[in-house]
Amino acid sequence: MRYIIVGAGAVGGTIGARLHEGGHEVVLVARGAQLAALREDGLRFGTPEGLRTLRVPVADGPGGVALREDDALVLAVKTQDSAAALAAWAPRPVAGGGTAGERLPLLCAQNGVENERLALRLFRQVLAVCVWLPSGFVEPGLVTAAGTPVSGVLRIGGYPAGDGGATAAAVAADLAASAFSASVDAATMDWKHTKLLGNLGNALDAVAGPVEGDPLDGLRHRAMAEGAAVLAAAGIAHHDPQEQAALAGKAMTMGPVPGVGRSGSSSWQSLARGTGSIEADHLNGEIVLLGRLHGVPTPLNEALQRLANAFARAGRAPGSLTPAERRALLDL
Repeated sequence: MRYIIVGAGAVGGTIGARLHEGGHEVVLVARGAQLAALREDGLRFGTPEGLRTLRVPVADGPGGVALREDDALVLAVKTQDSAAALAAWAPRPVAGGGTAGERLPLLCAQNGVENERLALRLFRQVLAVCVWLPSGFVEPGLVTAAGTPVSGVLRIGGYPAGDGGATAAAVAADLAASAFSASVDAATMDWKHTKLLGNLGNALDAVAGPVEGDPLDGLRHRAMAEGAAVLAAAGIAHHDPQEQAALAGKAMTMGPVPGVGRSGSSSWQSLARGTGSIEADHLNGEIVLLGRLHGVPTPLNEALQRLANAFARAGRAPGSLTPAERRALLDL
């Protein structure tokens, strides 16, 4: 199986790097400065084992890849970029006939729970991937993964239901042989909703920086409590985020990457890179949407969604919360 990694950032770059090191065919799909850096210098990949440069084939989009019937597409862009990526890849022809949407599996290795639904509109076979992978996009061409002895814990299942069959089993086996803890799980979407609850603090991390020991830290727990109440009202199954963290901790611990400091959450990284967008609409915003649908108030998640978007649009640096904005959050 050849893996086409659509979105070679922190998560996509790490999955692609580890599969490449495991002897699998990989194509990294990138754009802008990341594309230029990968083409010129290769992928610089840092882990607790050290920093190395990998020469992985690179493409600038679907027009740069001649799709084969043994390809699997791994969607690793932020959710706000999913619709455009899916629309670009689904109609691409596959050798032997048909299109990518008709013939190729599409794996959603992303935060949030909206990507699979978007994908199923255009792809017949969609696999959900719950990603527990501490990684960073440090600069164009440089991606780090701090997990050890594995780089991440990945659960793979079918969408909207089931274990994903032979394709999920084959992908899990390839990942498990490539420095990941990977397993097939028919309840993967339950775990993705659990991860969603844990990600509700990403917006807070992005706008305020580390909040451990700060009164703001209580807001993280309040945002998660709002989320749990909404999921209960919607009848959506999930687990305790602490249980998920404990299970991941049995397989992986965090280690230093030589010469590279630790970065914040994926939302923090979006602000640091000045991308102009952030995933809050599909993390906190998912809870806001479900709350409105089921009559559950979600004032804190709504405030965090609004504030994170304002930071992204204005190009503000991560952690630059003003005293007035801080007071407004604490007064909620």
